[in-house]
Amino acid sequence: MSTRLVCVVFDADRPRFVADFWAELLGWTVTLDRPDEVDVAAPDPDGLDLALTFLPAARAKDSKNRMHLDLASRSLDHQRVQVDRALALGARHVDIGQGAVPWVVLTDPEGNEFCVLEPREEYVDTGAVAAIVIDTHDPARLAEFWCTASGWPIAYGGARVAGLRSATGLGSWLEFVHTPDVKCGRNRLRLDLASFPTDDPATEVARLRAAGATPVDDADGAPGVVLADPETNEFCLRRPAQDYSTV
Repeated sequence: MSTRLVCVVFDADRPRFVADFWAELLGWTVTLDRPDEVDVAAPDPDGLDLALTFLPAARAKDSKNRMHLDLASRSLDHQRVQVDRALALGARHVDIGQGAVPWVVLTDPEGNEFCVLEPREEYVDTGAVAAIVIDTHDPARLAEFWCTASGWPIAYGGARVAGLRSATGLGSWLEFVHTPDVKCGRNRLRLDLASFPTDDPATEVARLRAAGATPVDDADGAPGVVLADPETNEFCLRRPAQDYSTV
C-alpha cells in the first residue's frame, strides 16, 4: 500500500462559510484558508481524523449525496445537544425516507446530508466523526477497492453493509451501505488520496487502475490525478509534494 486517505472533499458554493459550520460543530479548527481551498482538521495531532477540505464549485445540488458523515454521541442527552447545536449553526432537518430511526438526519447550510447518531458502542473511540458513509450497489466490492486504495483493512463485510477502519484503530470508520439509487452527475463529496513523497505517482495510478479505478476527463484545476472507483465515485490522487502529516 502506497496511497493513503487524507481528506473528505466538499464542493461548496461558499467554502469558508460551510467550513466554519463544520469547524464549529465538530470542535475542529480551520487550518488552511485560501480562495481556492479551505481545510478543517481535528486539533489532536495524534489522532487519525481525516481533514475536511472545501473547494469552490458552482454546481447546484440536485439529489441526495452518495457520501455523508455520521457524527458520534456519548449519550442520548449528548445527541440532543449535538442536534440543537447543529440547528443553531444553520443545519436543517431533512426527510430522505429514513422513517422512525434513533438517529437524526440533518443537512448543513449548503444542503449536504449528515446524521447525528444515537450512542453506539462501536463508535465510542472515533472522535467527533463516527463514520464516513458511502452509498453503493455492492458494499463488499467497493470495500475491497477502498481497502486497496487506503490500506485500511476490512473489519466486516456483507451484502448490505461493509466497514473499514485504520489498522491503528484510530479515527472514523469508512462504511459502505447498500442502496438501489443510481448515481446522478458528479458527487459533491469525495475522498482524496495521497501517495508518499518517495513513491512514483504514475505507479500508484496504475495500481489503482488495476484494482478497478478508471480515469476521469473532467479534472481541470484538480490538485492531482482524478479517477473514479468501480461505482464511478470520483476521487483524486493528490500530488505527493503536499504535506499531510497532520491528517
